[in-house]
Amino acid sequence: MRYLLIAALAASPAVAQQAADAVDPEAATGLVQDAPAPVTSQDWMVAAANPLASEAGARVLREGGSAADAMVAVQAVLGLVEPQSSGLGGGAFLVYYDAETGEMTTLDGREKAPLAATPTLFQVDGDTMGFWDAVVGGLSVGTPGTPMLMEEAHRRWGTANWGGLFEDAIAHAEDGFAVSPRLAMLVADGRDRLETFADTAAYFYPDGEPIAEGDTLTNQAYADTLRAIAAHGTDAFYSGEIAEGIVAAVRANTGVTGVEGLLSMEDMAAYDVVERPAVCAPYRGAEVCGMGPPSSGALTVGQILMMLEPHDLAAMGPDDPDAWRLIGDASRLAFADRGLYMADSDFVPMPRLLDAGYMAGRAALLFGDDALPEVSAGNPPWDHAALDLAPGWSPSMPSTSHISIVDADGNALSMTTTIENGFGSRVMAPGGFLLNNELTDFSFATHDDGRPVANRVEPGKRPRSSMSPTIVMRNGTPELVVGSPGGSRIIGYVAKTIVAYMDWGLDPQEAVALPHLVNRFGTYDLEEGTTAEDLAGPLGEMGFETNVRDLTSGLHVVAVTDQGLVGGADPRREGVAIGE
Repeated sequence: MRYLLIAALAASPAVAQQAADAVDPEAATGLVQDAPAPVTSQDWMVAAANPLASEAGARVLREGGSAADAMVAVQAVLGLVEPQSSGLGGGAFLVYYDAETGEMTTLDGREKAPLAATPTLFQVDGDTMGFWDAVVGGLSVGTPGTPMLMEEAHRRWGTANWGGLFEDAIAHAEDGFAVSPRLAMLVADGRDRLETFADTAAYFYPDGEPIAEGDTLTNQAYADTLRAIAAHGTDAFYSGEIAEGIVAAVRANTGVTGVEGLLSMEDMAAYDVVERPAVCAPYRGAEVCGMGPPSSGALTVGQILMMLEPHDLAAMGPDDPDAWRLIGDASRLAFADRGLYMADSDFVPMPRLLDAGYMAGRAALLFGDDALPEVSAGNPPWDHAALDLAPGWSPSMPSTSHISIVDADGNALSMTTTIENGFGSRVMAPGGFLLNNELTDFSFATHDDGRPVANRVEPGKRPRSSMSPTIVMRNGTPELVVGSPGGSRIIGYVAKTIVAYMDWGLDPQEAVALPHLVNRFGTYDLEEGTTAEDLAGPLGEMGFETNVRDLTSGLHVVAVTDQGLVGGADPRREGVAIGE
């Protein structure tokens, strides 16, 4: 067995410095940074955002469990050890390749708006609420989907005993786990909002002080919740005492607005996970497949790559500013379409955004020497009368997690999982887990100049997401399993990693560690403290505005090669890849 980072480091002060060293520009040659060696294995591999979670998945795989089994174990631990990012109170998207049938499908476990929600949910007297006013409190909570997605994946593809998949998480919750450097930092930095509600404050600030790195933290309520789910399935979550506790917490914790949340027992009972066909885009002789609406991930990543297809990025290399001009403007064009057209397709029909002819026309806009002066949504073909929509904006916030797994039978799983903003709504359910603030991923505005916004709030609707769990397929089998947290920048992180692996020949760990350059809406974000900063001048000369800032992705990658499995975990966070 080989680890990307040994598990002990997650509870050590050295882990943050090691992550920084992995992207030290002084140790780099060009844009490609020195990075730890990739993990290699022959039979199976799991890459997740915390060593304890990866270990739980590894135990399941070592005992002969499937990728779906391992995911359940990983997610159960993640909800305990990095509660700021994902958990039972959130939602997830899963892309799954079944080696026995050769089929790939996706499961939509995205949260849903309560049935009592209206398009003006985040408006007061016709004015939109401030973002943070909307986030903190029960009003932002959608019906959680992660528990049912875990159960549905296990029902379809699991081989291990359901109850046994929660053993690691229950043990860590009862015996205690060491608070990681990242969790300690985020708790200390987020005190103002985390202390809004008494139950949340009591957990993260015992005796009035924030939990510290290396502290042993227990969560008996979470262990009890997992035991109930292990014994009775997710009926124990969506009905009865646990569901009643969730609804009561949503209603009681109103935040600064004083507006009561809308989630009801009816919403909990009506929740469903939806199987949807994978959305695939051609790139370099492969198929890049992921999650369709309500995720904008596969469509936007696919558009970016299809626009880049005519250009020889391999000849340019990762240090060439013109390569990043192409990537940046392709991303801007794709995000313009995303803002206008993409939403929950159960509510809003969409045009054929990956139509080959349409994408060829959009790709032609990239032939030039300078940044595009203006970018707007295009006119893709429709299968019916075109809708007259207005662009909408919603701040998809960067606190999420990603799991990549390949098991010994060749099944592959890519799952991105979230409670949205860091620590979600800050509302702690009595069952020992935080509740999401996913409803703030909807547009707060309903219309613009009389035209409806596709991603407006509607009862039972799932908010648009940027989560981009992806499996790259070649000749009918997986080649790359990839995904990341990071809000709407997820799309850029995933697209960059695919380009780095497929065009520039970087191994998975090099591709993950490659400095980020992300352009969504015109300004080019360059990763602070890396050699990406060196491209500010050349990109500025091309006409881009640039902004040097922290870009904390959490990429987890498994490549399937002729020599075996090769994995990488993002040095910017605490994740590890484990394989045998």
